[in-house]
Amino acid sequence: MLIVGTGGFAKEVLEVIHRSGQLENLVFYDDVNEDVKGKLFGKFPILKNIKDAEEYFLHQDNRFTIGVGGPEIRGRLFEKFSKIGGKFTSTISETASIGSYGNQIGEGCNIMVHVAITNNISIGKGVIVNQLTSIGHDVTIGDFSEICPSVSISGHCSIGEKVFIGTGAIILPNLSIGNNVVVAAGAVVRDNVEDNTLVAGIPAVVKKHIR
Repeated sequence: MLIVGTGGFAKEVLEVIHRSGQLENLVFYDDVNEDVKGKLFGKFPILKNIKDAEEYFLHQDNRFTIGVGGPEIRGRLFEKFSKIGGKFTSTISETASIGSYGNQIGEGCNIMVHVAITNNISIGKGVIVNQLTSIGHDVTIGDFSEICPSVSISGHCSIGEKVFIGTGAIILPNLSIGNNVVVAAGAVVRDNVEDNTLVAGIPAVVKKHIR
């Protein structure tokens, strides 16, 4: 598998893959940081250009996952690596607790350590559900959204595409959060949130509109 990125989140994804015993032919990709080269941790090759990634997909392993946060950039990286033959692949921690009924997890998701997912939950493509987060029943989460650590999403909530929910935020039951929304860390959301807005506070209120 190819992990896009070599920063902090990529290293967390590495641990999920390590614990699943899928380290064979594992490589990283970083064409941004010039000082990052050679092998990560002295073991895993770092590819530096898209041609090398294309060759890797063709001759080694066509799977890739994104070890970079941020809804917009994750969407762009998905397009970039899919275009050269990559197969967007989920990484799911063995410590995640995932219910047995009615759940759907899209391609390329990163479900991290000690996440609790109950039943009848639909998670879209390329979503991050970070450590210690809990997701209640009958929740939908749209493509490329990022749920930071220790978030609590209550039952019967709809989360749109490219939503960022900050660390420790609480989403109360029966709410709809639109597309391209930012929920600040520690916010308590008790009302619906429209598209393209940033909300913060206890209770959360609109702080600004996002283009």
